Amino acid sequence: MELIKPDFGLLFYMLIGFGILFLILKKFAWPVILKSIHEREEMIENQLHLAEQAQLKMEQLHSHHEELLVQAKEERDTILAEARKIRDKMYEDVKVKAEQERQNILEDAQKTIYFEKMRALTDIQNFIASASIEIAEKILREELSDKQRQQQLVEKLAHEVKYN
Repeated sequence: MELIKPDFGLLFYMLIGFGILFLILKKFAWPVILKSIHEREEMIENQLHLAEQAQLKMEQLHSHHEELLVQAKEERDTILAEARKIRDKMYEDVKVKAEQERQNILEDAQKTIYFEKMRALTDIQNFIASASIEIAEKILREELSDKQRQQQLVEKLAHEVKYN
């Protein structure tokens, strides 16, 4: 029961022991403990400060990244617009060139058709002329084979010719 209800002497010695322990701790342990707590506090503050700086840098990088992204999209749109213009111009150039070539081919074909037609007509006329001459020769030979008939033909032609 003495531990539950300590005597005055035990209580006195416990207080003196506690006081001596307190003074020893205050003299040697408290400065070290307070110093380590202060260093820990400074380290945490430095890390918080670094974290805030990192946060700011991240925000700056994020805004810079967004600016670069917007700029890249604008450049892409510009490049695509230029590519479309070039494509359209090339398409129009090819279209115009194809139309010109079609016109040239059509004109050449018409000229060729005309010249072939004229050649065919000339060939036909030449054929008809030579056939007519051959027929006329045969008819004249037949008609002029007789001397009396030759005389009649000459007289008839002489009467038909008018003298001026």
